[in-house]
Amino acid sequence: MHHDEMIGKIQALARLPDRGSTERATRAVLRTLGERLPAGLADHVAAQLPPDLAACLRRPAESAAAGGRDTGSGERFDLVAFTGRVSDRAGTGEDAALRESAAVLEVLDAALSPELMDKIAAALPVDIGALLPSGRAGGGGGGGPRGRTGTR
Repeated sequence: MHHDEMIGKIQALARLPDRGSTERATRAVLRTLGERLPAGLADHVAAQLPPDLAACLRRPAESAAAGGRDTGSGERFDLVAFTGRVSDRAGTGEDAALRESAAVLEVLDAALSPELMDKIAAALPVDIGALLPSGRAGGGGGGGPRGRTGTR
């Protein structure tokens, strides 16, 4: 999927007023997702995205490696921290950050291979994974966030 198509879909899903706010929200979500995912998985996701958006996913792993931190497992944080980071980076409230995160993840679900989205779902804790489209990797079907068991 091309950059402009992704941004347009995210803008519509998140009900954002303009392209600038959509770009900010998208970059905030991708950067935060990049911090949460293991570096190798973030690289695989980035490889399937337009280059400017891919950089948002790769930056956290590069920063961690430069700081001497382990990049193999990603940072451990929950939905509250995820939403807080997105909110701070996008300059929005937490309710908007939740809506924007779900929109970005839904567009990623359409843009990435199903196998890669399954790996993302498996790498996320249940609370963040609930932002993914229903039925994704949790075996849930239809209507609303799926419930997975187990935490990461």
